Amino acid sequence: MARYLLRRAGQAAFVLWAAFTVAYVLLQLLPGDSILIKFQNPELGLSPRQIEEIRAYYDGGASPLESYATTLLGFLRGGFGYSIDTGTPVVERLAEALPATAVLAGSGFLLAVLIAVVIAFAAGHSRTSWVRDALLAVPSLFVSVPVFWLGILLIQVFSFRLGLVPVIGGSALQQLVLPVLTLAVPIAAPIAQVLARSVDRVQAQAFVPVVAAKGASRWWILWRHVARNAALPALTVAGVTFGELIAGSVVTETVFGRNGIGRLTEQAVNAQDTPVMLAVVVLAAAVFVLVNLAVDVLFPVLDPRLRAVTG
Repeated sequence: MARYLLRRAGQAAFVLWAAFTVAYVLLQLLPGDSILIKFQNPELGLSPRQIEEIRAYYDGGASPLESYATTLLGFLRGGFGYSIDTGTPVVERLAEALPATAVLAGSGFLLAVLIAVVIAFAAGHSRTSWVRDALLAVPSLFVSVPVFWLGILLIQVFSFRLGLVPVIGGSALQQLVLPVLTLAVPIAAPIAQVLARSVDRVQAQAFVPVVAAKGASRWWILWRHVARNAALPALTVAGVTFGELIAGSVVTETVFGRNGIGRLTEQAVNAQDTPVMLAVVVLAAAVFVLVNLAVDVLFPVLDPRLRAVTG
């Protein structure tokens, strides 16, 4: 088990390094000049020499390879450099934006899992074919709905038409309802699809009729025997989709005007603030890698058959 954990930790570190390297190279190849975008404003009154001095301050006058190594070492030490747009440390900007996004992403993920479980097990328990088919068609509908369109639709219906949830003002909980629902619906779709298929596969196995012959109810079999065996494939998909929450939050926070990582990413892209964009990419990659590492560690715990393999 220890060797398995060390091997997975090494793979996670490699993925993070690869994500950092690819993002760094691509951001350096972007057309345009973020320094000129920020400082070549006539209102600032800066001379070309002063602008070059500012560029030298951010670049350090180093070669591309030296700049890459310096940036990488800074990330390893927890220092992400300074924002070109605001001049403040990138760590401070991330610290200000991260809590709001963490609340949104965590709530959205929990709601997505709840929706997926309800759809999958309601379909597995249903005795009526048309109800089952309708439930199994819901994930396909969810995954085909664009996030921005869903957000606008929810605002139009629940805020403007019904007046149930205010868009402007209201409590923190009220302001969280529609963004969480917008983020949860597309995330729930792949989890529900895989979980429903897993439930069908497990229910077709030989042990299910044996348990039923002993007098167990259908719900008892579904929750106590089928659920645990069907959860493993869905757990893998849940880990993958959790990494998509950062991307989904960019659109969701923009639609609802929330301050978070999504809004910070939008501002950084508009200003070509490469230090902030690089930090956001690495943060998203780190979340994705850590969640999937946790899923890999949980697999042997949930399935004893895998302990011999990982051990």
